[in-house]
Amino acid sequence: MVLPFPIIRSTVLALAVSLSAHAADPARIVFQSGRSTPITNVILQGDQLVIKTLADGFAEGQVLSLQSADHVYGIKPPEINQALAILLTDRDKAKDARKLLDPILAEHKITAKIPGNFWLEAAKVMLVTYAIQADSTALTNIGKEISDATPAPGTDPFVALGKALMMSPLTKLEERDAALSEQTTDNLPADICAFAEFFRGELFKKENRDLQALDCFLRVSCLYPSGGLILNAASEIKAADLLAAAGKPDEALELANSALRSAVGTVLVEEANKRIQSLKK
Repeated sequence: MVLPFPIIRSTVLALAVSLSAHAADPARIVFQSGRSTPITNVILQGDQLVIKTLADGFAEGQVLSLQSADHVYGIKPPEINQALAILLTDRDKAKDARKLLDPILAEHKITAKIPGNFWLEAAKVMLVTYAIQADSTALTNIGKEISDATPAPGTDPFVALGKALMMSPLTKLEERDAALSEQTTDNLPADICAFAEFFRGELFKKENRDLQALDCFLRVSCLYPSGGLILNAASEIKAADLLAAAGKPDEALELANSALRSAVGTVLVEEANKRIQSLKK
């Protein structure tokens, strides 16, 4: 049976409204019992979670151990990707990225030690932001928070990346490159390696060493694709610019289109479209 168009249209609209409302819902803490509650309904006191109001089968003031929280469920705050995209597009706009991340870090801090949380990713992007702003105190503080939130003992390796990024611009290129290259070893997570290669590319590009810069940008999506879609997209846009300048528009267009597919919901969409339109002329 074929439904009349008005019914189809109303059904689609209702579904869109439902999905939109769901997307706006806060993330939830799911407990081992199977019950869950919004993170906004919980207060963290030491290693205990305290329910703020009567809801979802929990009593007001009910205390649960942090260990009883199984995971965080919900949609990743889009501000995280947007902040990273802004940061990778124009480091002079680090303040804008910081403004997007501050409320996310504050709201999700109580989930930092719970699997599947969004705080940790936001905190890592913020650490890179602090490094770019050369804010050593803030970098040290958030580095400690990240290290405390992760189960592995000692200092989280993301801190070393931040310190490499924060090296003085007056330091010799070779020394800065060496510090970042140390963050691309096989034993490190893909996101750290991807960040390091991206900023190595930035270093070489600034010195007009385009072939080396291109190699670094291409490494991000080729060697460390699991480092993140936004890092991939930003690197592909940078690589596309270099290929276009080298007289290789077809390869540049392919990368710009790839970046466009990965950059959904961020300023990188506009950046990718600019390249595509320019290369099609």
